[in-house]
Amino acid sequence: MFCDEVTVQFIAGRGGNGCVSFRREKFVPRGGPSGGEGGKGGSIFLEADENINTLAQFNTQKIFRAESGEPGRGKDQGGSDAPDLILPVPIGTIIFDEKKKTLLGDLTKNGERFLVARGGKGGFGNAHFKSSTRQAPTFAEFGEPGQERICALELKLVADVGIIGLPSVGKSTLISRISNARPKIADYHFTTLVPNLGLVTMKPFGGSIKQNFLACDLPGLIEDAHKGKGLGIQFLKHVARNRVLVHLIDVNTLDPVQDFKTINAELKAFDRALAKKPQLVAFNKIDTIDKDTLQEVARYFLKKNRSVKKIFAFSCVTGKGLKELLFAVWKLLEKTTKKPADVVVKPDSFKIFRPHLEEDPKSYEVKLIKKRKTNSLFSVTGRRIEQIVVMTDFLNPEGVARVYDVFEKLSIQKRLRSIGAKFGDEILVGKQTIIYRWK
Repeated sequence: MFCDEVTVQFIAGRGGNGCVSFRREKFVPRGGPSGGEGGKGGSIFLEADENINTLAQFNTQKIFRAESGEPGRGKDQGGSDAPDLILPVPIGTIIFDEKKKTLLGDLTKNGERFLVARGGKGGFGNAHFKSSTRQAPTFAEFGEPGQERICALELKLVADVGIIGLPSVGKSTLISRISNARPKIADYHFTTLVPNLGLVTMKPFGGSIKQNFLACDLPGLIEDAHKGKGLGIQFLKHVARNRVLVHLIDVNTLDPVQDFKTINAELKAFDRALAKKPQLVAFNKIDTIDKDTLQEVARYFLKKNRSVKKIFAFSCVTGKGLKELLFAVWKLLEKTTKKPADVVVKPDSFKIFRPHLEEDPKSYEVKLIKKRKTNSLFSVTGRRIEQIVVMTDFLNPEGVARVYDVFEKLSIQKRLRSIGAKFGDEILVGKQTIIYRWK
């Protein structure tokens, strides 16, 4: 089944917990804290893979989880990092947020990766917190929870050449004749239910071994396809990734001019940019008519469509005219830019996926949420302070004291006081509530 739109939940791995441990070995003159830190949780990446052309795997499995990091151990032994989860997706996959309001990524090259959910940081063991004033810490950090994200994935197939036309004009037959694609072929409408990708090599037709391109036949295009009639609404968007279009017309049709206008009208109705893409017009099935009839049909077509300068005629059955058509396609490809017209430049918002150490640890924001008679509610937001709080064991007094130390070092308590905070007020950091204890 062809699948080009899915909504998936990604859950990165949790970091391993830090360890609380002390050395008590005979003949070791100096003991002390020796708890190691936990391993990093596995991140989740989407990777463009040229061997995949559908998002079907995400249609059957809606939740993907990465493994958690191992906890730290005694004797300063750190836990192992969890492996990253790499999920292959087709080239041309676009990643949006859940409601499709924000573009997150656009994978247009084979092997390109996108970090969709970052693994949690491993918690520090008690050995990390040893200092001259805290010589025997009895607390360690929890592992940071992995990032959770619900994303909408949308596929727009990336091909150099798109083969378009009404049903049964020979699109699938053509791509099977010139490429390695093997689509289903039959003599009834809508035989092709999915787009077929194939690599076209020019060498068998007299070209160079370096001359090759990717072709795609797009099924289901009929009148009112942009409104959902037939199958076209599912596949019109894939035309956007094609650099050049080959417009096939059955030479035996009653009105080739109307057939040509019908398809172009659907492209324009769906997206005006599609109708402006370079097109080659080709008459198929010339083996079924005589030469004089072919010339008469071609003259009539060119007279009614002044924008078309030349018609290429060929037969998939006999192979006549295929070489001329392919070299014309190659020549047109050389004139067009290699960058797909609708590829969107990746936004700066990608920086939200950078590891926490790349961000300013002192960056935070304080706000007054609710003014009360007895006490007020404030919030503190910031990547590092939220990370410290979520990794703290609030049942351990030393761990809680460390959070207040961080508040003082980052001058958070002064910022809160400046906007009206007083002793006993509540401070919301992430999902944790902390009492403002400074007088």
